[in-house]
Amino acid sequence: MGIGATMKVMALIIARGGSQRVPNKNIKALAGRPLIAYAIEAARRSRYVNRVVVSTDSDAIAGVAVQEGAEAPFRRPAEISQGHSTELEAVGHALSWLRDHESYEPDVVVLLRPTSPFRTAATIDRGVELLLDDPEAHSVRTVTLCSEHPHKMWVMERDGRRIRSFVPLEQKLPEAHTLSYHLLPTVYVQNASMDVLRPSNIWNLRSTTGSEIIPLIMDELESIDINSELDFTLAEVAMGRSRNVRQE
Repeated sequence: MGIGATMKVMALIIARGGSQRVPNKNIKALAGRPLIAYAIEAARRSRYVNRVVVSTDSDAIAGVAVQEGAEAPFRRPAEISQGHSTELEAVGHALSWLRDHESYEPDVVVLLRPTSPFRTAATIDRGVELLLDDPEAHSVRTVTLCSEHPHKMWVMERDGRRIRSFVPLEQKLPEAHTLSYHLLPTVYVQNASMDVLRPSNIWNLRSTTGSEIIPLIMDELESIDINSELDFTLAEVAMGRSRNVRQE
């Protein structure tokens, strides 16, 4: 399936107002711009995205989103904007609202998290291409090399007197927890950057990603995810360094 001129590719940025660790995190300034602005800019620079919608319960976030060039045509209901609320609920609500109020049904949804400011338009485009080139795939998920290997992870027993391997011993190489990383299986971890998905996943599979998932590997810089004040500080440093490299 190719990417036709009439294909509707919507970037959906989910950004609730509540944030336990950093108040107003999604519109907090990073290098002089609201955090959410970076996701909006990347989506607007994409060759394929032709609509950028922000799903939020916050008027403040909606206002910033519109100023940055996105749409915020609805407010997400409070009951699905809590810390325990799921992305499935948010995406399902957005798609239902747009269908019922605007008769708009996208062919592809690029689900973006505003906490990943280093994601590029080129990565968005690559994700769309990967999905549409594989008709059997349900989605594309961005991943990065795992910095902490699961074969070296442990969980505490209930009595707190023993630990046991997080990965069952029978699934590991002998004494895997003592081996160097290069001797262990290569493992990737999902980052909080992006999923590219088919809307049919929501209606037919009750899932954002489904089960047939294409990996899109990101490097460490593009995988940075901001959730704390320290993350903001480190991102400021990384952003300054990346700008210096580009200038050189």
